[in-house]
Amino acid sequence: MNSPEPSLEPTSSVEDTATEASTSENSAASAGDSMEEYYKLQKALYLVTLGLTAFIFICVSIAYSLNTGLNYLIGACVGVVYLRMLAKDVEKIGGQKRKLGINRLAPIIGVLLVATQLDQFQIVPIFLGFMTYKAAIIVYVLQTTLLPAQR
Repeated sequence: MNSPEPSLEPTSSVEDTATEASTSENSAASAGDSMEEYYKLQKALYLVTLGLTAFIFICVSIAYSLNTGLNYLIGACVGVVYLRMLAKDVEKIGGQKRKLGINRLAPIIGVLLVATQLDQFQIVPIFLGFMTYKAAIIVYVLQTTLLPAQR
């Protein structure tokens, strides 16, 4: 029974090595493109959120009172902080972090707790201001769905 002798020559050729290198470069380039697209999305969400915040603040201040408008503005600012913390967590998912934490909810919980204790704060405008970032996401999705050429 003759067993085949093991070959001392490498099993992969120069072409295989070049193909592997090309594949890794393509995946690195696509990862870079993905991050660039993510940063564009992030910037667009911030701009839409800030635009909606300014528009709604002015409308609420005129329709109700400046105090109600300022309560809305406080909630919207907390919403932007939350959106920023969420973006940082999402950015870390590809690296060392595997799941999202819930510690980013602390700012809104803290503001709502303070609002329940002080008379000049109103819970509903603060909460609705916080939700402005969700309206910005809906606006962005509608914009990219209905007008994909402008993206």
